[in-house]
Amino acid sequence: MSFPRYPLYKDSGVEWLGEVPAHWDVKRLRYCVRLLTEKTDRRNFPVALENIEGWSGKFLPNENDYEADGVAFESNDILFGKLRPYLAKVLLTDRSGEAVGDFHVLRPKNSMIGRYCQYQMLNREFISIVDGSTYGAKMPRASWDFVGGVQFVAPPTDEQSTIAAFLDHETAKIDALVDEQKRLIELLKEKRQAVISHAVTKGLDPNVPMKDSGVEWLGEVPEHWKIVRLKHIAIAQGGSTPSKDRDEYWQGDIPWVSPKDMKADRLFDSIDHVSEEALVETGLSLVPIGAVLIVVRGMILAHSVPVAIAERELTINQDMKALIPSEKIMSEYLLRLIAGLKDVIFEYIDASAHGTRKIEWERLENMLIPLPPVTTQPELTHSIDQQLQLISRLSEKCTDAIHLLVERRTALISAAVTGKIDVRGWKPPKTASNALKTNQAKESA
Repeated sequence: MSFPRYPLYKDSGVEWLGEVPAHWDVKRLRYCVRLLTEKTDRRNFPVALENIEGWSGKFLPNENDYEADGVAFESNDILFGKLRPYLAKVLLTDRSGEAVGDFHVLRPKNSMIGRYCQYQMLNREFISIVDGSTYGAKMPRASWDFVGGVQFVAPPTDEQSTIAAFLDHETAKIDALVDEQKRLIELLKEKRQAVISHAVTKGLDPNVPMKDSGVEWLGEVPEHWKIVRLKHIAIAQGGSTPSKDRDEYWQGDIPWVSPKDMKADRLFDSIDHVSEEALVETGLSLVPIGAVLIVVRGMILAHSVPVAIAERELTINQDMKALIPSEKIMSEYLLRLIAGLKDVIFEYIDASAHGTRKIEWERLENMLIPLPPVTTQPELTHSIDQQLQLISRLSEKCTDAIHLLVERRTALISAAVTGKIDVRGWKPPKTASNALKTNQAKESA
């Protein structure tokens, strides 16, 4: 889809804005909107930063209970997230409520259409200018003195309405395509899990003789496989945290792995490191190369069970276990086995009083699991890895498509709200029902 440019432009006098249509106004934001500051505790519709999706302006409901007083707003007001403005959290409200937290609450003046204002504030150049003004290293905020002084493009109100309607229609189409790609990624995740689970419980040959495993959740397994307890094929090793008060314990180069490091199948390093002194004085043990690391405590266990192979000697904290494989199982296969049994392992996860998840390790290490002969494990692992690589490539293509669509959405908003394209001739497409009514009217005539 291509749109013409306006017939006549003028210099806006603003470097980042460049030329704008000759009949448009350019004025500071404070002359387009009014800043609201009145506090309220009515709590009929509290909105916090986490309720707004960045760059889209969509409202995200949650069940959080906010205690602090907020700034009152009415329908068609704009909530602009002043904390970390690069997140581009800008909401056009559809009812009255209260903005809780770091917002500039703005009310468009009569010359401004709220929806257009929101799109203008979602313009990447506007966000970039505001973000460059922030103060505070850890919690960067944008002051109203600066934000209110940013130049704002103000077309005639009828054009604002057309631009807003055009962007509503076009961004909705893009958002639908993005949602489609996200659904594909979720399906690929399910496919990934299914591939691993099937391979480690049924093997690769659909024609191999099967036998009853005697384990209800497992059903039949290949006849030549054994059923063993986890503790009989791998030795579990725990970890700990050296005293944070001893700086010398944390000035070494030995990786100290915690759940925050568990983001890949293979671990070569960690965020934190400990010293040889910490090993000697605290009893912290080294985990050997080839051990399979698993998170046993943490909120991440609510939705996944991270596992990884240690590719160098390292240490772990108390929220981890290291499984040191026996001669009966390869490290790579043990990694895939645990990943494939994720849904079963979830049955061994319990929640503490404050919500933290924890694997009941004594139960898990006694879990009965299927074990193929060690001689066939390389073939199983290779087959699983080949299929996972294909799934990963497909998933990467979906992710790339999402990035392109988001970039297209952002560029379209920028072009429309700054007058780089002329959408005045755009008309909303007729719906099927409208087309039917038109045809019926013609037939009646």
